[in-house]
Amino acid sequence: MYPMTGITVLERLIAEMEPLLHDATFVFACLPPDTEPPYGLKPRMIFTEAEGTTLILERAVAVRNNIAHAFPCRMITLQVHSALEAVGFLAAVAARLSELGMGVNPVAGFHHDHLFVPEDRAEAALASLKDMSREAKSARSA
Repeated sequence: MYPMTGITVLERLIAEMEPLLHDATFVFACLPPDTEPPYGLKPRMIFTEAEGTTLILERAVAVRNNIAHAFPCRMITLQVHSALEAVGFLAAVAARLSELGMGVNPVAGFHHDHLFVPEDRAEAALASLKDMSREAKSARSA
């Protein structure tokens, strides 16, 4: 059993999130039900639904493996250990990005939350999230 030491306090999560934009361009793909990903493929995420298996993988890998894909995006990792039971963190982040008219596809990992944002809007998303963190830090120290 893993210790659940993640942060649950919303204000602290936002203040300490340190968003990091990754260089790679990712895409979403969906394999038909009961289809295994190609051998050796290392997607960033695999999630199975009734309709098929969703993969998030680098665009270059999808192209190289002839995998149909959509939504070219960049990944932003919120570098704070958010507890899996934390309330409102991703909602607050998504609301902030919605102010820019931007959708976001979040993925919660055991230690961090990751955001997949439109490739051409990634820098704007990063700047807005850094501003959000700075504002939360200022509010905490006031």
